Amino acid sequence: MNDMATLLSDVDGEVLVPGDDGYDTVGTGFQLRDPHRPDAVVRATCPADVQAAVRVAAERRLPVAVQATGHGRAAGLDGGLLVATGRMDTVRVDPDRRYAEVAAGATWQQVVDATTPYGLAPLSGSFPKLGAVPYTLGGGIGLLSRRYGFAADHVRAVQVVTPDGRLRHVDPDTEPDLYWGLRGGGGNLGIATSMRIGLLPVDRIHGGALSFDAERDPHVAAGWWRWTRDLPEGMTSAYGMVPYPDLPMFPPELRGRVISRVQVCWSGPADEFASLVAPLRRLGTCLADTLRELPYRESGSVFAEPDRAHPYRSSVVLLPDLDEAGLADLHTATVATRSTVVGIRHLGGAMGRPAAVPNAVGHRDAGYLVSVLSAGESVTSAELTGLLGGWPARSLGRSLNFSFGPLTPDQVREGFDPADARRLGELRAAYDPDGLLRPNHPVPTP
Repeated sequence: MNDMATLLSDVDGEVLVPGDDGYDTVGTGFQLRDPHRPDAVVRATCPADVQAAVRVAAERRLPVAVQATGHGRAAGLDGGLLVATGRMDTVRVDPDRRYAEVAAGATWQQVVDATTPYGLAPLSGSFPKLGAVPYTLGGGIGLLSRRYGFAADHVRAVQVVTPDGRLRHVDPDTEPDLYWGLRGGGGNLGIATSMRIGLLPVDRIHGGALSFDAERDPHVAAGWWRWTRDLPEGMTSAYGMVPYPDLPMFPPELRGRVISRVQVCWSGPADEFASLVAPLRRLGTCLADTLRELPYRESGSVFAEPDRAHPYRSSVVLLPDLDEAGLADLHTATVATRSTVVGIRHLGGAMGRPAAVPNAVGHRDAGYLVSVLSAGESVTSAELTGLLGGWPARSLGRSLNFSFGPLTPDQVREGFDPADARRLGELRAAYDPDGLLRPNHPVPTP
């Protein structure tokens, strides 16, 4: 037996080493670029499996990373141990106290499927196959965020294995510093095995997308931006540009075009939706209109993001506001490259207010998140940043949840307010003094 497999013989879940069936698939996940290549993969089935992996890593001084669905991986682990949590996917709902216990590998679709029978919804993201727990650890900007805040703001408790191998229950009363840092600080302080998240009384929404030909209607982005400047908090929206190859797998009206798309989610009174979105329908000649009332269970159809694994990188800025000149430059550059995807999220609302119990989520004063993402491996990070023109100089910082690819220590600090970055670094040094954990974006220690 492989030496590493012997060391992990008390793990209930499967242990994979290089050459085993499934090793490559588990180490890759949704992000195909820079896959993990560890000495062993622990396909955990329970918190005890995570503890066993961490203890072996600590004894052997091996780096350890964790992966649920693999969407946010910045760089692959070379050697060490990978804890794969995809098999820890249970969701338990308490409808009376409006919370769900969500295990580390559960996707948002699994959470939504479990909560909607009770007329409740989580603060889920736009992509239903994304891991709910890692999304929330990074803050979480979702379909209901302008009305209710970041997903991390609604975390009531976390069960986490810290680098000393201890399984800790963390809430505002038991370990307040760890509770603060886990909510928004990413995976820097431990491996979360489950979360208790608050649920909201939402069972139906109004939403969907309007699609336009970006070259024929070049002013859609500016029109959307002006529309967002005076909206009630019940409206969360985004603007995107997506190049569609001329291939038969895509709808005829989209093939071979760069498509501008406005996505909206309205959780306010149903009778106000039509008048609120009417200006959007006048932005150009609409190629596709999916705006409708829908059950929250189908909320993933609002963004309708591709669910096939692929390689990608991104460059991200958080801005206090947009401007027409910057939007025009970004439009021109994106149409010219035809190989990048633009995503702009409207922030503000409840996201601009402090959480009821403070957490590490940064840059609550940002009004917009702008992301430029490569659709393959040919575009470099520098080229992506170049597409953003002068906006990086005005940036308040970055969103680490939307940062796909390695970052420098200074770039990681930009994910937080300066005092919070220092506090997180001090906590990381206290809980992981040997640098055992390899999160997607390691917070620099003092």
